[in-house]
Amino acid sequence: MTHLFQVNIFYEDTDFAGIVYHANYLKFIERARSRAISHVGISQRDLKSKKMFFVVRKLSADFFAPAYFEDRLLVITGAKQIKNASVTLQQDIFKGSEKIFSATVKLAMVSSSKPVRLSNLIREKLNQLRL
Repeated sequence: MTHLFQVNIFYEDTDFAGIVYHANYLKFIERARSRAISHVGISQRDLKSKKMFFVVRKLSADFFAPAYFEDRLLVITGAKQIKNASVTLQQDIFKGSEKIFSATVKLAMVSSSKPVRLSNLIREKLNQLRL
């Protein structure tokens, strides 16, 4: 099951040409990732209280078409691969039926700046996002 997250484009999201500024796509997928993780029952606040965090380990992105002020976008997030201490997500942004952005994001679980194993429960919950 993938997770869907809607984004409305505001004036502040655009550059002087009226096009969504490229760095904002990373903000959009970050919000979608946080919601997807929460949606499957993983509390990042609880992880933080245990001094454990998801961090972006690797990110690859492709821009296909622009978005503009007042566009409505849909971010689709799904898990491509779940390993011992990381999860690789596929995140695509659509404007209507057109894919305008795509990213592959590898998240690692860390504590004290060192990788730690994902618990069986977290892996089980992340499996709900499997593509």
